[in-house]
Amino acid sequence: MSKIKTAAKDRVPIGQKAAFGAGHFILNILPGTLGVFIQFFLLTAWGVDPLWAGLLGGLPRIFDAITDPIMGFISDNTKSRWGRRRPYIFLGAIISGILFFLMWQLDDNASQTYIIWHVMVLQILFLVGNTMFATPLVGLGYEMTSDYNERTRLMAFSNTMGQIAWMIVPWLYVIIPDSNTFNTQTEGVRTMALIVGAMCVLFGILPALFCKGIDSAHMENRKEINLKTLSANIKELFEGIIQVSKNKPFTKLCGATFLVFNGFQLVAAFGVFIIVFYMYNGSYELAGTWPAWFNTINAIITAFIVIPIISKMANKWGKKNAFIISTTLSIVGYLLKWWGFDKELNAKFNKTGLGESLNSGVGSIFETLNPILNDIGMSWFSIDPGSDIPWLMFVPIPLFAFGMGGLFTLMMSMTADVCDLDELENGMPRKEGTFGAIYWWMVKLGQAIALVLGGLILKIVGFDPNITEQSIETMNRLRIADIVIPSLTAALAIWVMWKYSLNEDRARDIKKQLVERRGEI
Repeated sequence: MSKIKTAAKDRVPIGQKAAFGAGHFILNILPGTLGVFIQFFLLTAWGVDPLWAGLLGGLPRIFDAITDPIMGFISDNTKSRWGRRRPYIFLGAIISGILFFLMWQLDDNASQTYIIWHVMVLQILFLVGNTMFATPLVGLGYEMTSDYNERTRLMAFSNTMGQIAWMIVPWLYVIIPDSNTFNTQTEGVRTMALIVGAMCVLFGILPALFCKGIDSAHMENRKEINLKTLSANIKELFEGIIQVSKNKPFTKLCGATFLVFNGFQLVAAFGVFIIVFYMYNGSYELAGTWPAWFNTINAIITAFIVIPIISKMANKWGKKNAFIISTTLSIVGYLLKWWGFDKELNAKFNKTGLGESLNSGVGSIFETLNPILNDIGMSWFSIDPGSDIPWLMFVPIPLFAFGMGGLFTLMMSMTADVCDLDELENGMPRKEGTFGAIYWWMVKLGQAIALVLGGLILKIVGFDPNITEQSIETMNRLRIADIVIPSLTAALAIWVMWKYSLNEDRARDIKKQLVERRGEI
């Protein structure tokens, strides 16, 4: 365990942590909702061709590859009385919220051509605004504290709040089609877009109002940001990107993140297909809300159990070791999914005394709750008191949740350490914005690849979404892919991080040298 106590000046007050966490909630709720709307409701509510829906999900991401590094460079070199990051976070949150709302104000009878161009153009503008918000926010998090362990605590707190988004997003699949809540799916999408847009403005501006980064008033070597210096700045931008890409610890962080996140995203939708088409023989009615409950419980366990444990592990054994342990636990969890999703084992468990007692207990609770839920328009949240609950599918969650729970908590904390190393080797200005932009570009690249390869894997295993009953061979192949792919990518990530060298002693030595160089007390 670390024997060095965090100095008072390096601690981030709980109010600032909460404000930064509110920003992370928006970082998750926006792409989560956008993905649901494009990949599902554009097809079911407006009848858009699946090919065009896929293109609408993928093509605008090209702009992220361009705008993220540019925004990172701009925020690194900005001079203002409010700091380098906060003005962009404030404006970006407002712009993102308004454009997200406008993107989904589509008429029920709009033509497919109009819908495609409307969503495409508004989404590109939205992504520019979102980059203005997200990239400086990530950079701000890297500079809110210079303490090795406080960085982990900050990222753990913010990622816990970010997980709240993933407790909400799965229910969009249930709430929007519910006839007792909305008259039509299109009405549901428009209404939820208003709610999400308003949350973006309300919570997104909090980091700009309450979080504090480093004092950049006297930071040296910052570039002038204006039209006259455009060509020179583009050259500096590319030089900075090359410089960052040569940072070996950072490339390991990016590589490990790409592997773990891409492996998880590739199979993220497979669980829903397995629950519906394997455990409930293709009946969405029988599957009910279990796909939503599965993802929500995963987010709850990740937020309130796994992330706090990982934070303590990092403090006791170091960030690299915490990553290796948590990623290994996630592999065990993925392997257990074979038995957790076995419908025969679930049926046998429900016939045991424990299974019957659990079903009876939950049934009694919802027998009382269901009339209340119906009265307040939340019938979609109810559970049939007489139904058998697939308990075993929830058993692997506490283990495989360590994969994603540990990933961003630890990797973002380690990226902040890397920013110190870059300042030591390359001097001012500090490049938190550039590091954050490139790191999150890797995350977005993983998402884009997952969208393409996920569909390809479904095709390879023989899954046909147009038929209700899939063959047992197809479902077994899908279940194997659901286990093998994230386990393999997680194992490769452990290999990548095995010789990661920027440990606590090295990080504290770097900080000491920087303090001496800056002439700080």
